[in-house]
Amino acid sequence: MAKNVNSLEIVVNFINQYLRRLKNTRFPTKMLAEPEVSAVPHVCCKSRTPPRLLCRRHTEYFHSSRRGFINFPGSSNLDRRKQFNGRKLVGFSMQQMYDVVSDVEHYKDFVPFCKKSLVHRRTADRLTADLIIGFPPIVESYTSHVTLVAPNVVHAECKDATLFDHLVTSWKFTPGLSNHPLSCVIEFQISFEFKSSLHSHLANLFFNELVKQMEKAFYSEAVRRYGKPSIPSIKLKLLDSRRA
Repeated sequence: MAKNVNSLEIVVNFINQYLRRLKNTRFPTKMLAEPEVSAVPHVCCKSRTPPRLLCRRHTEYFHSSRRGFINFPGSSNLDRRKQFNGRKLVGFSMQQMYDVVSDVEHYKDFVPFCKKSLVHRRTADRLTADLIIGFPPIVESYTSHVTLVAPNVVHAECKDATLFDHLVTSWKFTPGLSNHPLSCVIEFQISFEFKSSLHSHLANLFFNELVKQMEKAFYSEAVRRYGKPSIPSIKLKLLDSRRA
C-alpha cells in the first residue's frame, strides 16, 4: 500500500511541477502590426499581461505556445508505443545465455524493477508466469506467456495487464565466432504501449535507461553464473534498417 501511495505522490508532484512551469512562462505579446481583431476592437494587445480578449493572431500564438511547451496526456503527437532493438556479440554460449533469459523463476533476484516472478506452468516449449514490475510511478502485475525454443529463442507476451495495451520482449541467440565456441550473438527486442497517455509520457523520460539496465542485468547474471566471458562484448549493427 505504501508503494502505491508513493507512486501517486510522484505523479502528482510531476504534474504540479509542469503546471507551475506553464503558469510562470511568459508569452510574447508584441506581434505584427495591424492585427485582425476577432472580438472587441478596442482591447489593446500590447499590454504586458495577456488581455482577456486577444486579437486572432495573438490568440493563435498563445495557444500554439502552450501546446508546444509540453506534450501532455491527450496530445495528438505523443507516441505511446516504444520499441528498442539491439544486437550484440557476447562471450557466452547460446545455451548459457538461453538458460539465463529463460530462468523466469529467478527474475526477481536479478532483473531491475522485477518484484515478483512466479512460474506456475512450464513445459518444454512454453511457460506461464505471474510478474510484478515496479518503477515509480508505475507498479504493474501481469501474466507473461513465454515461448521457448532452446537454445535459440525466448519470446514473452504480456497478458491480463491493467496498464499495458502491449508488452512484448524477444531474445534470439545465434552462433558467435567460429574460433570461440563460448560466444554467441544476441538479438534483443522490447516493445510496449501503455493504455494511459500519462504513463506513456513518463515512460518516455526513462525508457532508454530502463532498457540499458535490463540488458546489463542479464549479462551480469551470466558473468555471475559462468565467470569471465571468453571475449569482450561488442555491439553489432542490426540486420535491417531498425535502429536501437
